[in-house]
Amino acid sequence: MVTRYKPNVTVACVVNHHDRYLLVEELIAGQVRLNQPAGHLEPNESLVQACTRELAEETGIQRQPDHLLRIHQWQAPDGTQFVRFSFSLTLEAPLETAPLDPQIVACHWLTRAQIEARANQLRSPLVLSAIDDFESGRHYPLSLLDDRLAPV
Repeated sequence: MVTRYKPNVTVACVVNHHDRYLLVEELIAGQVRLNQPAGHLEPNESLVQACTRELAEETGIQRQPDHLLRIHQWQAPDGTQFVRFSFSLTLEAPLETAPLDPQIVACHWLTRAQIEARANQLRSPLVLSAIDDFESGRHYPLSLLDDRLAPV
């Protein structure tokens, strides 16, 4: 029997306030890594629900994303393959953060220049790619996603 290809499905949220982006700092294998609030899709969860949950767990911010930015397909250096749904959330003011996830060391409001200066700490190239998508103005309505999950 042929094994079916099953990539990891993840969500991420570009959180923006004026010229700053919210990134989470986590320790992975003893190294500092920066990422948008992000994580894996869980069973019986829509993509928007997953994004909202990950944002709350990693930053303490209780908000739903505003838009879908892009769907990325990416292979990590170790060969792990991902399909990443990048969303965006624009805030009127920067909110205080209080991560619930113990793997998150800190949250940072950074300019694009500050993020580029720490490019060697980015979790993946998708971090800057998603910011590029946000800055390009390509924002798609959440209604583009058709959630047909069975009620739980």
